[in-house]
Formats: sequence, structure tokens, C-alpha cells
Amino acid sequence: MKTKTKLIHGGMPSDPLTGAVSVPIYQVSTYKQEGIGGHKGFEYSRTGNPTRQALEALIRDLENGTAGFAFGSGMAAITAVMMLFNSGDHVVLTDDVYGGTYRVISKVLNRFGIDSTFVDTSALENIEGAIRENTKAIYLETPTNPLLKVTDIKEVAAIAKKHKLLTIVDNTFSTPYWQNPIDLGADIVLHSATKYLGGHSDVVAGLVVVNSVQLASDLHFVQNSTGGILGPQDSWLLMRGIKTLGVRMEEHEVNTAGIVKFLSEHQAVKKVFYPGLETHPNHDIAKRQGRGFGGMVSFDVGSEENANKLLSKLKYFTLAESLGAVESLISVPAKMTHASIPSERRAELGITDGLVRISVGLEDLEDLIEDLTQALK
Repeated sequence: MKTKTKLIHGGMPSDPLTGAVSVPIYQVSTYKQEGIGGHKGFEYSRTGNPTRQALEALIRDLENGTAGFAFGSGMAAITAVMMLFNSGDHVVLTDDVYGGTYRVISKVLNRFGIDSTFVDTSALENIEGAIRENTKAIYLETPTNPLLKVTDIKEVAAIAKKHKLLTIVDNTFSTPYWQNPIDLGADIVLHSATKYLGGHSDVVAGLVVVNSVQLASDLHFVQNSTGGILGPQDSWLLMRGIKTLGVRMEEHEVNTAGIVKFLSEHQAVKKVFYPGLETHPNHDIAKRQGRGFGGMVSFDVGSEENANKLLSKLKYFTLAESLGAVESLISVPAKMTHASIPSERRAELGITDGLVRISVGLEDLEDLIEDLTQALK
């Protein structure tokens, strides 16, 4: 089954009870039992809900995994995955991760004795050098947020297997339409489904897919025990958004290619970060492990003052956190999505105060370029 078909017909495309072609919103907390333990597959909606189950089956199929899990946010999904580890365990992570990921790892989970090391995973030797006796996993974000660095998933998975570690990949930017980490050897795939999978700025959600029955059992135990589940209304909204993921991602990419070309030629732009550029350090890896380069682009205008001037003049780019929606969104990571990262750490990573990140939407490309042209003057 091709990906666009799988978006429509994957998982549970209709309700098994009624035949409804849109799985209903089962707004229910508990389920009648004919006798003790005599339920029809559902006992309590924290443990399982038919609407959420349909979504979890869909993302499982889209990522070619063993089981899927839906959480109340991307951060809830990341936290649940990290709860697979024990006090004293160590995880190696990509340095240029989303600020919320850095925060939960370094400010919350460290309190429970889960240790971490952040390295530039696009250089494989950095990973090998960071592995310790107590290391249990390698956590990748590729492409990264916001510098769009690319890590070779297949090579990292080989390193992980050699050391008997798990490979975890945040696939939010690429989505399963462009990239399937499990096919490349990853064990766990994460999504902030709030972004491209939902696609309409109307739902907050997180999704996880695992590649084994044991990981499925372990993660379901965490999900049920801690209860950070996605509700049925949001599960339904997310399934509706996923149906159009293919056509949206293709249009995002067309618009992004046009904007990247414009920015790369503009004298007010110091540098453009986009995996689709042949000058990108790991362009060949991005091309090999994915089917597209995505709709995210970052560029540096030289200073915070220039960034503020740009933002004040734009009409069609909405100043807002988040990404992956039908409308074009723009942000300054150092002051918004990555403000939780200390300034000295941002400087080390290259997240400058003049760095601007765009999530390219589905507006007419000509309008978007005209807007950027007048704002950059």
C-alpha cells in the first residue's frame, strides 16, 4: 500500500461496530461488563478508548511499527518514552533539540537519576565518544529544530545495536510521509502530532511508535500507569488531519523550495539552513534517508534588531510558536521555542538572536515571497 493510500486506509479506517467511515468520537470514560472481566475489549478509557485505538493503529501502520501510542502532547510522549529507563541510566541526545526536550531532560528527568549527554549526532564520532557503560539509548532529532542538522539514522542504529542500545528518533519535522526511521533501524519513533500530523493548529498531541512486542508492552504499562493519554475528541481531529498529510506535505515542500531560493539570493540574509540545499553539510544523507526535505527553513538576518524589524513588517506570516500548520508561522527560536535553553548554550549551538525560523504554510507562494520582500527591505 502506497503512503497516500495508507493515510486514508491504514489502521482502522472505519468503525467495526457501525461501519461508519469516520471512526466516531467515543466520549466515554468506562464500559459496561457482562460479568467480572467480561468486557468487549475496553474497560476504562485511560487504558484504552476506541477512538484513540484507531489513531494508534493508524500511526503504527504509517511508521511500519509494531504498536502506536497517543499522548496528550509531544512532551507527554517524550516523557513516557524516557520513563522506560531507570535511575542511573544514561542517554545520548542530539544537541540541537527542541527547547522543551532539552528542558525536560536536563531540568526534570535528571531529578530522577536519568543522566544525559548532548552531542552533535550529525558527526558519528561524537556519539561513540559519549557512550558509557550505563548508556541505554541514543535519542536523535533529525532534521533538528531549529538548525535543520541531519543525522544518518541507519548508521546511528548500527552503532546502537553494536552497544545494545535503543535508537529513538523524533520524526516531527519529516513526518512518516517523508521519512520512516523504523525502516532505517530505529526502535522508537516520536512525533509532536500537534504539528504536521494535525496540520491545522487545532489540536495538541504526541504519538509514539515502537518496533517490538516487548517495547509495546513496556510503553503501554507506562501510558496506562501515568495516564498522559490523548482524549477521544483530539484523537478524532488528529485522524482527520492525517488523511490530508500527503497533499499538504507536498505543497509545503513546493512553497519551501521557492522561499529557500529567494532567501539564499537575498543580500539581507546571512545564512540559510535547509536540508534541501546542496550546500547543506548532510544534504546527501537527507536525500538518501528521506523522500522529501520538509517545510521548515531557518535563516539568519544578523541581529536581534534586524529580526524584530522583519517580524514587525510581515503580513502573511503569523508570529507564533509551533509549526506544521496550513498557515505560515514565523518565530525567533532564541526568544521563543528555545528560550528555555541558557544563552551560553544557545551561543555554542549557533542559535543566534538573529536566527529566524519559518514553518512554510499553504498560502500562494507569490504572496509569501512578496511579503518577505517588503519586510526585508
